Amino acid sequence: MSQPSASVPHLSIVSPCHNEAAGLAELVRRLEAVCRALPSLAAGGYEFVLVDDGSQDATWSTMQQLAADHPAIVAVKLARNHGHQLALTAGLSVCRGERILIIDADLQDPPELLPEMMRLMDGGADVVYGRRRQRVGEGPLKKLTAAGFYRLIEKLSDVPIPRDTGDFRLLSRRALDVLLAMPERHRFIRGMVSWIGFRQEP
Repeated sequence: MSQPSASVPHLSIVSPCHNEAAGLAELVRRLEAVCRALPSLAAGGYEFVLVDDGSQDATWSTMQQLAADHPAIVAVKLARNHGHQLALTAGLSVCRGERILIIDADLQDPPELLPEMMRLMDGGADVVYGRRRQRVGEGPLKKLTAAGFYRLIEKLSDVPIPRDTGDFRLLSRRALDVLLAMPERHRFIRGMVSWIGFRQEP
């Protein structure tokens, strides 16, 4: 793992990566552009925590090169592929920010929503989550299985989990601390975040 600086950043961005070498440079470019445009982050008060989840391509060497070129990047390498949720947990356990953005490396969720998410957190939310309004480019089968998944989760869970959401969300440090204190070994982050409570807004 590359070593971060001693100061505590205002924002950590955590992204689990599995065979994402081709898109990592674009991920970092877009994240940096968004962060530099925010007054609270323009002076460099942010870090990117990229977690290599046992990739079989050049993800790790690409991360190392990006970390050498960008001091804000913390690169973490897992010993093998542990799966998305544990890779995400690993990144969350080492990030240091007062606020934490979770985003997948494939850029299916737009980093450009960060300013609006920060604004909602400025207004008092502890969790701000992205919710899809439409599923562009997805076929009928994909839409049907997604709808079925959320209905099944609603029946199995005592805690409502917002529909059409993934792990793309901004957490306050106090919300993350509660999440990390949970002892579950088989983790479903979006369900666990719903369970912890606090003020949560889409």
